Amino acid sequence: MNPAARPVIRVVLIEDSEVVRTGLRTLLGTTGDIAVVGEAASVASGVAAAAQHQPNVILLDIRLPDGTGFDACRQILRQHPETRILILTSMADEPLVDEAIRAGAHGYLLKEVDGKGLVHAIREVAAGKSILDPAVTARVMQMVKLGVSGRDPLDALSAQERRVLALIAEGCTNKEVGAKLGLTEKTVKNYLSTVFEKLHVSRRAEAAVIYAQGARDRPPGRSPL
Repeated sequence: MNPAARPVIRVVLIEDSEVVRTGLRTLLGTTGDIAVVGEAASVASGVAAAAQHQPNVILLDIRLPDGTGFDACRQILRQHPETRILILTSMADEPLVDEAIRAGAHGYLLKEVDGKGLVHAIREVAAGKSILDPAVTARVMQMVKLGVSGRDPLDALSAQERRVLALIAEGCTNKEVGAKLGLTEKTVKNYLSTVFEKLHVSRRAEAAVIYAQGARDRPPGRSPL
């Protein structure tokens, strides 16, 4: 789709470096479908900016002068659960990735990402998908402790559970999954509870990472469904 034909994605930057904010604003201003509508340099001002501008996506650094990006993430999502949050940081430590997922972030990117990759990630997160930088995916896979090396964790799921997970990985809500598969929202929720238990995770983003990794590792011609 031509960028000019896409709905404009409203973005707020929460980053304490003015130089980084300027670079991000300049880059995103060239896209045609992404608009930086607000900026902040701290947790407090970031929470206020989210309330004022009602963005679709927030680019959020971890290191902030009055707290962490995780503090901001939790506060913003409590007040505005529809907002999508993409962590943009220079740190790829396993505990930080874990905390980002638990705080409710919808993506985790390293600042080494190129401009094309960042723009793509913003569009994907705005569309409801979860994004992890390839450099941290292996850490997440280790973090969730999937079990025996070489075994596809998706093998533990039934065919219907894999169908539900595939749609969740695409960014579908429970209602949308139900509509596509002819299930009630309650039934979808029950399936997800079972999927989380089998995969030893507690969040949709973690399950989506496992599905995406399994799809990459699966031999050609083998369907997850």
